[in-house]
Amino acid sequence: MAERYEGASKVVVGVDGSTHSRAALEWAAAEAVRRGVELRIVHALGMPLVVSAYDPTRFRPTDEINEQATGVLKSAADRARELQPSVSVGTVTAMEEAPLALLRQSRRHDLIVIGTRGLGTIAAMFVGSVSIRVAAQAPCPVVVVPSDDQGRPATTKLDRVVVGVDGSTNANRALELATDLAAESNGELVLVNSWDVPYPYDPVAMTAAGYQPQHEVFEQQSDQLVTELVDEIVKPRADVEVSVVRTQSNPVDALLKAADGAGAIVVGSRGRGSVRGLLLGSVSQGVLHRAKIPVVVFPKGADKED
Repeated sequence: MAERYEGASKVVVGVDGSTHSRAALEWAAAEAVRRGVELRIVHALGMPLVVSAYDPTRFRPTDEINEQATGVLKSAADRARELQPSVSVGTVTAMEEAPLALLRQSRRHDLIVIGTRGLGTIAAMFVGSVSIRVAAQAPCPVVVVPSDDQGRPATTKLDRVVVGVDGSTNANRALELATDLAAESNGELVLVNSWDVPYPYDPVAMTAAGYQPQHEVFEQQSDQLVTELVDEIVKPRADVEVSVVRTQSNPVDALLKAADGAGAIVVGSRGRGSVRGLLLGSVSQGVLHRAKIPVVVFPKGADKED
């Protein structure tokens, strides 16, 4: 499947020896094999930064810290090869904090995979969350993999991939990625388009006055949009089974409902915010906080050249 990812070089996964990073490692190893690319395992030490009159430098790790890092990486590499004997593995010890380390190891055509202990707290909405920060700033798609109590992802399969579409540029790029992911395993691609119908006036009175009901207008527009996306993006890219969900619903609720039993959810993020785009869009962040399966985020800046 490597030919589907022109210029792709690696799947980058962050590990720290924790349960949630083991789940990310398992998913990343499977994906690296599906793509036929290197699995790059990164362990970040987060050494303190010293600012002086010269260039900023970081404290050097002690021998004990280096030995611990070596042990974490060796254990992760051994586990990846145990799970996927054919996987090609590279390891990196980074001096930086985890988000910065992952971002520096990644390029436009890569894929970053990270674990999460669960994003269902208020604190996790801020930039201190590794998952949120990396997903907002990455130059490439980011997969956030939840884990169960045993440190396993809900699934490593991509037999059913759900993607949210709305016709925007970023959503269209997310659809391209979702199509490729579904094609890797000859899986099903599910397009979800949802809308909310505003009723500024009495819908009964509007219909009686000869106006077409607004829900019918939105449904027709949705049908046209999805048909065009399948014809223009999906069919030329891969021969995959396609299903469509069109619904009057909140987009987060619609995606999560459609993803019941799926292998992954793919969303495009329209991250906003004055702090250099550290915030994700409301839909992508909403899905991340509630999903029990891997979520693939296509960041706003992921289509920019290196």
